[in-house]
Amino acid sequence: MHAPRLIFAGTPAFAVPPLRALIQSGQSPVAVYTQPDRPSGRGRKTQPSPVKAAALDAGIPVQQPTSLRDAGALAELGALEADLMIVAAYGLILPQAALDAPRLGCVNIHASLLPRWRGAAPIQRAILAGDEMTGICLMRMEAGLDTGPVFRCRQVAIAADETGGSLHDRLAAVGAEVLLEALPTILNGSVNPTPQDHARASYARKLDKAEANIDWTRDAPSIERQIRAFNPWPVAQTRLDGDVLRLWLASALPGRGGPPGAVLHAGRDGIDVATGSGLLRILRLQAPGKRPVEAADFINSRDLGGAVFG
Repeated sequence: MHAPRLIFAGTPAFAVPPLRALIQSGQSPVAVYTQPDRPSGRGRKTQPSPVKAAALDAGIPVQQPTSLRDAGALAELGALEADLMIVAAYGLILPQAALDAPRLGCVNIHASLLPRWRGAAPIQRAILAGDEMTGICLMRMEAGLDTGPVFRCRQVAIAADETGGSLHDRLAAVGAEVLLEALPTILNGSVNPTPQDHARASYARKLDKAEANIDWTRDAPSIERQIRAFNPWPVAQTRLDGDVLRLWLASALPGRGGPPGAVLHAGRDGIDVATGSGLLRILRLQAPGKRPVEAADFINSRDLGGAVFG
């Protein structure tokens, strides 16, 4: 049997471990698709995506169409005569013609236990909702959003102190493992994917910066989950004396006292703030134009007596 002709499509850091796993296993893609270079950082310099950088490092040709609905881009895709396209957080819609171009279609590495959390932000939505479990599913792609039948899933427990960043990194590594496990059976046709139960589906909409604002009338556990889910982006925030403070780490505590947002205690162990139910102990935070610091260091430079957040 000839070596499979694979295409890999992905853009952010989440997609790099599966791409590298393919390369290291001797199954380098014949081409990598990634989104066009975009300005990023303070200097707004045009930067290649993490996937493009990894592909070029491995000497793999890179394609960066602005759309796969374009006849020229579809012709280039078809000319690759691929057996299978592997997609991980690519970020472009694949029309039916693109899905049909590889001989065996397209498979997607998705960071949730489908049908829960279909959509753009499954990692953060799982933390926000207080889910105890998430995982990786490898599914056959259809025209619908994450609706295709599933080849293989692996569960991953969400730790009590999990952040969006830590869960992202763990799931990216698991995604690489699940891909290598399932790929031989997908290529030889010995496995039939299982249809999803669409009645149980939930939607993980894209993160919006407006969601980062903390509502202190909510209960402390939900605010803690918000802070963990939005670390490292978009980072939960609150106001104090007109300044926007970013909150990086906190823990929910039992207790009560004071109106929501009121600082009840500030010491070496943290800054305790009243919420709609329970207390939130802020452990790490960031003032405008400064680096994130531990709460103990923050209160050395700022008197929080009588302070109210929000």
